[in-house]
Amino acid sequence: MNPQLLDKPISESNQCFTLYDVSWEKFEAIEAALEDFPRIRLAYLDGTLDIITPLSDEHEDGKTTIRKLLEVYLEEKSIRFYARGSKTIGNIRLGGRKKPDESYNLQTKKDIPDLVIEVVVTSGGVNVLEIYKRVKVPEVWFWRKGTLSIYHLREQEYEQIEQSELLPELDLALFVRCANIPDQYDAVVEFRNTLRAQKK
Repeated sequence: MNPQLLDKPISESNQCFTLYDVSWEKFEAIEAALEDFPRIRLAYLDGTLDIITPLSDEHEDGKTTIRKLLEVYLEEKSIRFYARGSKTIGNIRLGGRKKPDESYNLQTKKDIPDLVIEVVVTSGGVNVLEIYKRVKVPEVWFWRKGTLSIYHLREQEYEQIEQSELLPELDLALFVRCANIPDQYDAVVEFRNTLRAQKK
């Protein structure tokens, strides 16, 4: 079982190593060995294991900005939500497991998040959407290179959509514009101020 660099990283300081033919037991052993390295992320599906090592702040900054903007929106719109963070999703029965970058329940607490957010800075061999499909996560957002892609679960498959079905009134153009503001504080202030101006 040798590590293989499946794809060139988007950022030079981010790498994803993909291992194949990894049993669930070996996956759990690797997971346990890396538990003291919280910035290393694992994604496992049907024997394929991605080991993602974000060595820059690009990933953390991106997911924090997205999280802050989303929570501002939910608070300003008085939408009850429960942040689940990166609580692990999946199990041996489903054949896959992953920690999302961010996840949320809307309105009520549930065992499965309603919304998962992934900030993609490198590519791997695991089909992340397949993991979330097996868990039946209703909606998944991918933030990559300054753009937002939204997938909603329709019966058995995800469909890419132009507007969130969970948050149909969210102005995605505004959301994306603010998410691309380099300074996180300025991004949040601009987003909040614009939302409040729209109420008037």
